[in-house]
Amino acid sequence: QEPVFLRKKITLLRAFSLLIGSMIGSGIFISPKGVLKNSGSVGLSLVVWFACGVLSMFGALSYAELGTRITKSGGHYIYILETLGRLPSFLFLWAEFFAIRPANSAVISLAFGSYMLEPFFAPCAPPVHAVKLVSLLGYYMILALNSWSVTWSGQLQTALSVVKLLALALIIVPGMMLLAQGHTENFQDAFDRQSLVLDKLPLAFYAGMFAYSGWFQTSFVREELVRPERNIPLAVIVSVITVIVGYMLTNVSYYTVLETQDVLASPAVAVSFAQQAFKSLTSVIPILVSLSCFGTMNGGIFTFSRTLFVASREGQWPPLFSMIHIRRHTPLPAVMLMFPLVTTMVCIGDIYHLLNFFSFSRWLFIGLATLGLIVHRYRHPELQSTFKVPLFIPISFTIICLFTVAMSFYSDPVNISIGCTIVLSGFPVYYLIIHKQMSDCFRSPLYYLTHKLQLLLEVVQQEVKTY
Repeated sequence: QEPVFLRKKITLLRAFSLLIGSMIGSGIFISPKGVLKNSGSVGLSLVVWFACGVLSMFGALSYAELGTRITKSGGHYIYILETLGRLPSFLFLWAEFFAIRPANSAVISLAFGSYMLEPFFAPCAPPVHAVKLVSLLGYYMILALNSWSVTWSGQLQTALSVVKLLALALIIVPGMMLLAQGHTENFQDAFDRQSLVLDKLPLAFYAGMFAYSGWFQTSFVREELVRPERNIPLAVIVSVITVIVGYMLTNVSYYTVLETQDVLASPAVAVSFAQQAFKSLTSVIPILVSLSCFGTMNGGIFTFSRTLFVASREGQWPPLFSMIHIRRHTPLPAVMLMFPLVTTMVCIGDIYHLLNFFSFSRWLFIGLATLGLIVHRYRHPELQSTFKVPLFIPISFTIICLFTVAMSFYSDPVNISIGCTIVLSGFPVYYLIIHKQMSDCFRSPLYYLTHKLQLLLEVVQQEVKTY
């Protein structure tokens, strides 16, 4: 009876919760090990954490301007499409679907399962198969919720954002108390030159940027935001500053309590911290961290489904995925599409290999998106954006992203080469299927299958454009 389209239900508070909930996830609880391992010293690892925060702010500000210039949802995909063209945007979509997003979701899911089971098996490590089973159950619960209701998933994100901040506070406060009492022995020789591994710094940045990743999430749901011209920049600035401060204090707390070998040997740094700082927190911290990961999974599914939805609407993905459930008003087919790939990667993957695997492609295309902002400014000087950043911010961010991507080939050639191969494999697909008109022998079966799935899932095309 009523028009079917995605409603504007994301207020400023929900936008802030989406950003906080996406950034504070598994990263701050698993990445300290990766940053320390690839930087080699406590001092340099803290420098990397701060540099990643500044770099994230530069990227977030650039995306905030893109969000006021380009009024469609879709995040990286739509920004690359509108500024650099159809081929780069399809290559991003191809890499995002087959490498970036399933690997990212698998990393967060595995962290969720690991922390959820930690209290039940301590002091032993939880069984690998049990971790993977719990990881998949958590992911499937989030899939079901996002298929059922936009409002419920938004309310869950807001509630879990409070839990995330509480988890950080329970690490920061004890650590700062011990630091104030003079426990600074772990910061002696913080920049020990003998342990520096400069050739691995790109991987340290990947681990740090993974922890901050999520500052771009509002760009995926731009059409569902209330007053996006005002709320996108405001939510981005406040949330990124909050996370930078929280992450720096959290890492200082880790190093106040744990020695470098403890951090490197720990499969769950936050749990090791709780065991040594306050034994009463040993069972509380893992549960809070697992809920934090749960919120990050929710934010990731919520936003990536909008990328597939927009790509389908733009004609670069099968038409079924631009359809909306007639009663729930959720992009049901797009939400459910990641189910098989994430399941596969959780079953066969390892957190740190997956992390390097998808980081190459992610930061390559984020760098291209901010390059697109520079191109868009040059092509459309007449556009008066409601939010504009100094030009050196997108230029600096783009150069650092592309330089880090190039250096990572030397740091981890195997995983990076696999990621590069997946990106390049999109070229023949684009020219054979997307660039050319599909022949009737393929078009007719596709339409038939789409029609049958449309009836089964009770979904229809969006009736009005809200952008």
